[in-house]
Amino acid sequence: MQRLSITEENYLKAIYKITSRELKGASTNAIADELNTRAASVTDMLRKLSDKQLIHYKKYQGVTLTELGRLTALSIVRRHRLWEVFLVKKLHFGWDEIHDIAEELEHVSDPRFINRLAEYLGNPTADPHGDPIPTEAGELPTNNQVLLAKLEVGEQAEVMAVFEHSTAFLQYLDQVELNLGKSITVLEKLEFDQSMRVRFGNGRELQISREVARSIFVKR
Repeated sequence: MQRLSITEENYLKAIYKITSRELKGASTNAIADELNTRAASVTDMLRKLSDKQLIHYKKYQGVTLTELGRLTALSIVRRHRLWEVFLVKKLHFGWDEIHDIAEELEHVSDPRFINRLAEYLGNPTADPHGDPIPTEAGELPTNNQVLLAKLEVGEQAEVMAVFEHSTAFLQYLDQVELNLGKSITVLEKLEFDQSMRVRFGNGRELQISREVARSIFVKR
């Protein structure tokens, strides 16, 4: 893969994140919001990435990744998630402390080093937030996960991953003990605001907001 600047890598990862979440092209404004920058700066960078054949870009239309762009983005995602595993498993950071550190470490791109890091960690398939780790070939494990918000009353599921990685959100999950691996049953789903009341395997009940339910992935 061609050598890219840190900024170019950040743009590719942002586009990958947005298009994966929205299942459509990423708008200039969405990219600007994701990277906390100006729309004009985004437009300039998109031209550069298009010239390098990493994205499909037409003015006033959504941005999508080319196959080369997708593989490059997945390589960055792989490095980020492997570093998050390292920080938690080997350096004993909390899952709410690792995102920003991994954002810096992910730009170490020597494939030999990254593959040895993966081997050292036992070739993990998911990071501490439950997100799948792409293989060296850019393949993602299938997981059949759905958002907690999609469950109906009476359904049971296991918490598998979180979509939101902010420190405040992860600390909230720790506080209410809504962590990965927890078994829950939906007891009530309010039509007014789509908030939910769930019960844990130990019988404890918890009321959670629609926003929280839309930020957690579960497996039925």
